[in-house]
Amino acid sequence: MRQTLTVMCLALYLTLYQALNMNGTNTDEAQALAERLSCRLTEKVEFEQIAAAKDGADVFTLQNRGDKVVVGGNNANSMAVGLNRYLNKYCKTTVSWYGDIDVELPAELPPVDEERVESRVPQRFFLNYCTYGYTMTFWGWREWERFIDWMALNGVNLPLAIAGQEAVWQKVWMRMGMTDSETRNYFTGPSYLPWHRMANIDHWCGPLPQEWIDSQVELQQQILRRMRSLNMRPVLPAFAGHVPGRIKELYPRADIKQLTPWNYFPEECYTYFMNSEDPMFAKIQRMFIEEQTALFGTDHIYGFDPFNEVDPPVWDPKYIGKVTRHMFRSVSAVDKKAEWLLMGWFYYFNKNWTTERVKAMMDAVPRGRLTILDYHCDMAEVWRQHDSFGGQNYLWCYLGNFGGNSIMQGNPGESGRRLEEALRQGGKGLKGVGCTLEGLDLQQMPYEDILSHAWNYGADDTQRVNEIADRHAGCSDKKVRQAWDIIYNQCYTQANSGHGDLINTEPMFKRKNIVWRPSERDDKAIARAARILLSVDKAESNAMRTDIVVLVRQLLNDKFVAEKQAFDHAMTNKDEAAMRQHATMMRELLSDVDRINSHLTHSTMDKWVGLARDYGDTERLKDYYEMNATRLITTWGPNLNDYANRSLSGLIRTYYTPRWEIYLDEAFRSVREGRDFDDDANHRRQEVFSKRYRYTPPREGHIPGTDLLTQARLIMRKYQF
Repeated sequence: MRQTLTVMCLALYLTLYQALNMNGTNTDEAQALAERLSCRLTEKVEFEQIAAAKDGADVFTLQNRGDKVVVGGNNANSMAVGLNRYLNKYCKTTVSWYGDIDVELPAELPPVDEERVESRVPQRFFLNYCTYGYTMTFWGWREWERFIDWMALNGVNLPLAIAGQEAVWQKVWMRMGMTDSETRNYFTGPSYLPWHRMANIDHWCGPLPQEWIDSQVELQQQILRRMRSLNMRPVLPAFAGHVPGRIKELYPRADIKQLTPWNYFPEECYTYFMNSEDPMFAKIQRMFIEEQTALFGTDHIYGFDPFNEVDPPVWDPKYIGKVTRHMFRSVSAVDKKAEWLLMGWFYYFNKNWTTERVKAMMDAVPRGRLTILDYHCDMAEVWRQHDSFGGQNYLWCYLGNFGGNSIMQGNPGESGRRLEEALRQGGKGLKGVGCTLEGLDLQQMPYEDILSHAWNYGADDTQRVNEIADRHAGCSDKKVRQAWDIIYNQCYTQANSGHGDLINTEPMFKRKNIVWRPSERDDKAIARAARILLSVDKAESNAMRTDIVVLVRQLLNDKFVAEKQAFDHAMTNKDEAAMRQHATMMRELLSDVDRINSHLTHSTMDKWVGLARDYGDTERLKDYYEMNATRLITTWGPNLNDYANRSLSGLIRTYYTPRWEIYLDEAFRSVREGRDFDDDANHRRQEVFSKRYRYTPPREGHIPGTDLLTQARLIMRKYQF
């Protein structure tokens, strides 16, 4: 009883503390954000509190007052959006979501035109459970601080905040009778925690070090303090029924069933589900939420997702309805103000998630207490298939990327048009916009573009693209605008479907490659855009450099596909001379992709592995974290190898290139020995190499060799792009 009272008192204190805005007033928080971006901004920009719109909508204003630019907003989040409007439209710059990339500002900070802009929707969501694995696993406060600022600048007020929860679960499971060793062995390794949290796998690459668990508590507290200070409402987790197999042994009478195996993982990784009707379910829920609230406070909104990419014990709609109802009751019994944010990943099992089953889930929760993320509207708008989710609240979401794939995919233009239709036709339940990307190591433009639809800017497509071009160039430039018209309307036109570049997949001849498929990209359009950008006198902004790398590496990747197909044709015809010619070209392409990526820090293996190793304070931990980081983007796990398809400089040189050499060697041997290519032998050799792989950085360190623009121009001429 004493512990419950202590938790309740602490929760009340934290709630009051949050209500007082923790770090100061809205204007203080906005001013601090501006100073973090650049101390020059604080000399020019001031902030003031204004009232919300008459209908309660968020609003910001821009005006000149003497030599100052004054950004008004009804809260710190709106002020941040106003500041971003100033940076994008008037300073013609874009803020990177990476903290080690400086904000580029003009020599003289300009005045503004007077503006008043209201939000069109109250909720703007960002993140995906998977992003915590594919990008954020080894982030520290430096990385998180800029990323939270970037979210605020783009109006995000509903971020997913799931770090640190293993410390809570450790307390719960040990209170339930498990040992420390059993609990940490139940957890996966750090890179795989998203899929453990979603009840897909247990144990894989574990046990989880105590040092990791402890460090994440402090980091999550920092994350939540900053999010709340910028008027965000962090979405914390709750119990969705996923329990350790050991609980089934400790409590044999509990209603616990093994879930269907996920993606061919071995038996020791199978997960278990406790029926929410079992009395123990509510007990575990209470323990978890009370322990979590003691550590992290609460904003009364919880993200928990039963049956994510796994079959429920029974597909009967009545069962699904009962389970859903009891789950929500277990949360609201602890937190009377509780709301449920559900990842509506019905797209994945769309044949199983019939209208009747989805309706049973929707009807089980009181209206207004459930919000569904329509997770992949750039591919399929599930709200249209299920009657706008039967009157429950929902958010239209753009996914755009799987696994942090660096392939040039995404359709922000078409998705923006779909979103505009949804805002007109989606009904009263449509409460907002979201972005649910799986990884960040790619162009941030599509996500900024989608989130901008949440504000009443009144821009048409041409104006929208021109503003993107201007802030990437750092000025209004006709050539850059022409290039971006091509990029936006002819290059970024394919919805992401989870397929990456051929270079970054296991080389095969006749075996089916599940992570690559032929593209419909318009390489002529990509080449035109690249040539135009490379003809601009000054293309030195970080955004422009990123644009050039993305365009050129995609041309190289697509050229590699053609060369591989030509090599295979020559092999079929036993033409060894032609094989040598195409093999030479394939090797050159691999080398050039590696070099072009070296110009972007976040497209290098040095950065990826460096973050992981820096997270450990002993050699043992450094090696363990590096293993997690490397395995995730290479030999992910059964049936998922190469899913996190990345064109990382260093990874191509030390991992993908040796694999292609194995393929080429097997091909030449097959021709010389007068036999067919042996796919099975090739696969076995690939597996042996992949399992033994460990990244070795170059002795001279990260040295691109020549400047980006010179190298990109040489590549364009070399391959006649």
